[in-house]
Amino acid sequence: MDADALGRVGTALADPTRRRLLLRLVDGPAYPSDLADALSLTRGNVSNHLSCLRGCGLVSTVHVGRRVRYELADPRLAGALAQLASLVLVVNQGASAGEPCGPDDYACTDHEVAAELAVGRG
Repeated sequence: MDADALGRVGTALADPTRRRLLLRLVDGPAYPSDLADALSLTRGNVSNHLSCLRGCGLVSTVHVGRRVRYELADPRLAGALAQLASLVLVVNQGASAGEPCGPDDYACTDHEVAAELAVGRG
C-alpha cells in the first residue's frame, strides 16, 4: 500500500466541498460551470477545489473544444468511494465504547454530506 496515495485521498475527502464534487462526478463527467450551478457554489470555488482534486490524482480533465470537462481519474474510484461510505465507523464514547455511530454522530459540521456519504450515494 502507498501511504502517500492514502494521504492524497484523505486530503481530498477532508473538505465538504470536495466530497460533494466527487459525489457529483461519480454520476459522470461534468463541466465546472455545471458543477457550480448544481452545488450552488461560485465557479472560482469549484475551480480551486477541482484543482486540488486533480493534484491529488482523483480527477482528470478532458478538453472539449475550448471547455474542460472533469471526470474521475479512475473508474474504480466510484466503487472505492461507495465502499468507504458504507463502512460502519466505531468510536470510543465512554460507556458506549465500540457501538457503531451514524451520520448524526460524525464530528463534522456538514451533516447533509455525511449522510450522503453514509448511504453511498452514486
